[in-house]
Amino acid sequence: MSNNKNISVGKKVIRIEADAVSSIIDRINDHFDEAVNTILNCEGRLIVAGVGKSGLISQKIASTMASTGTPSHFVHPGDAFHGDLGMITDNDVVLIISNSGETHELIQILPVIKKRGIKIIGMIGRENSTLSKNIDILLDTSVEQEACTLDLAPTASTTATLAMGDALAVALLEARGFNANDFAELHPGGFLGKRLLLKLDQLVHTGDRVPFVYTDTSLKDSLLIISDKGLGVTGVLNHNDELVGIITDGDIRRGLEKGGNNIFNKTAEFIMSKNPKWVIIDTLAIAALELMEKHNITSLFVYSDPETKKPDGIIHIHDILKTGVQ
Repeated sequence: MSNNKNISVGKKVIRIEADAVSSIIDRINDHFDEAVNTILNCEGRLIVAGVGKSGLISQKIASTMASTGTPSHFVHPGDAFHGDLGMITDNDVVLIISNSGETHELIQILPVIKKRGIKIIGMIGRENSTLSKNIDILLDTSVEQEACTLDLAPTASTTATLAMGDALAVALLEARGFNANDFAELHPGGFLGKRLLLKLDQLVHTGDRVPFVYTDTSLKDSLLIISDKGLGVTGVLNHNDELVGIITDGDIRRGLEKGGNNIFNKTAEFIMSKNPKWVIIDTLAIAALELMEKHNITSLFVYSDPETKKPDGIIHIHDILKTGVQ
């Protein structure tokens, strides 16, 4: 097969699947609203069930629901028929997924679920199927054709079902008022968790590790402090212990370029930059990083109480970068 043929097939698949997703927009209707409210008012969990490719889509939808504020998990219909129905409580809502609407394993467990009075929502690809006729709320996920050239392999149908699941999850997310902080609580690990949860109190240098000199400290001694603390900077305090300036190793290099070794006869006040940037200790690490990048600086002084005169700590850009939040 030529490269041009491969490209043509690939584009055709994307067009078919895009059309399949677009076709379900008009099916976001009263049935969809009823499904959202049924899940929203559920006192238990959302149980999602499907077999084969629909089973894989079911697992993804259950995972998305659980991570966006709707307690949910996947139950395999075959396992449910052999004992795992005990995982479903009378307070739950069941969401079944089937493109054909004739999935034998789902049909087997439906009477037991219905007998217990549990609400059943179905994402089903055939309106007149056995499953469609035996559920409480139908979400029509039928497609005109599969993207597979044989019109057999689940492709466009699984994409449309996945999109319907995402629409349901996001509608529930908004209805619950689920926000970024809620999301962070459910994603404490990895990149997302770090960006949304990691604060400076876990990274800040405090105590003897914070470099300070006074306005009348010699520049030579200031350089020694910068070198000893290893952060490339020192804060400058007045004799009321108020932070009034900052000296970086770059400031000293530039001073040497302008004034030569004579600058070592000067005091810290001579070379310091006034009004150093600072943050409070419960600032998110990503926010501190963005502030440093905005002002093209490498360090921020940190206060546990902004009403105090002297900072409690200091954070260096490398302390944040090595956590991987960027």
